[in-house]
Amino acid sequence: MIETQAHDAVTELRIARPERRNALDTAHCRDLHAALDEAVAGGTRAVVLTGEGTAFCAGADLHTVGDAGFLDALYAMLQRIVAVEVPVIAAVQGPAIGAGTQLAVAADLRVCSPQAVFGLPTAALGLAVDPWTVRRLALLAGGGPARRMLLTCERLDVAAAAGLVDRTADDPRAAALAWAAEVAALAPLTLAYNKLAVNRLLEDPTDAETLDAVAAGFSACWASEDLAEGRRAREEKRAPRFVGR
Repeated sequence: MIETQAHDAVTELRIARPERRNALDTAHCRDLHAALDEAVAGGTRAVVLTGEGTAFCAGADLHTVGDAGFLDALYAMLQRIVAVEVPVIAAVQGPAIGAGTQLAVAADLRVCSPQAVFGLPTAALGLAVDPWTVRRLALLAGGGPARRMLLTCERLDVAAAAGLVDRTADDPRAAALAWAAEVAALAPLTLAYNKLAVNRLLEDPTDAETLDAVAAGFSACWASEDLAEGRRAREEKRAPRFVGR
């Protein structure tokens, strides 16, 4: 199951399947997708994504990975994490293997414990990940680490996968929640624009739809009430109170 816990303006989504090391089946992918949608609809300003127990996510549940609809559910969930307008921080407390690595790289930021390990052992199983995953992994981890993961099935620790690690902490959940609380106090429209621009422009900076979407987000920031609030707060020497308009 997916457990949801509110922490003021932050929502924590936790994969609660420790007996399977939080492996994802079709239902869990759909439930995580739905929980994310519900959190955003409820007005959350940031999301922390983690797993219960010692593993972040051991990957796809190999008992059900061949089920009809699994791949559609997995990739719809991953793309929703990327597309959602609020920042998503993954708290990676242990192994993030296969779909677990995909889940971690779909997030915007990652807080990792020293025990975190990343891997994509598809060649050992005869499976494959989609081109988006390959590109996203290479952009974040670097070409060398990505090739080692994809071509040799090597599992990379925090030091070897440094490009995937934004912060380290012995308790990544607590650290991610604290970081998310700081992020949640920032201007929502600006965060949404920045996330959109980083994700879309890295994929295809010449695509007309991308350029239109980024330009619209840019204009919305400069026309927002939050811009005026930010200026007032600075003049009044106080913390701004952003409302996302």
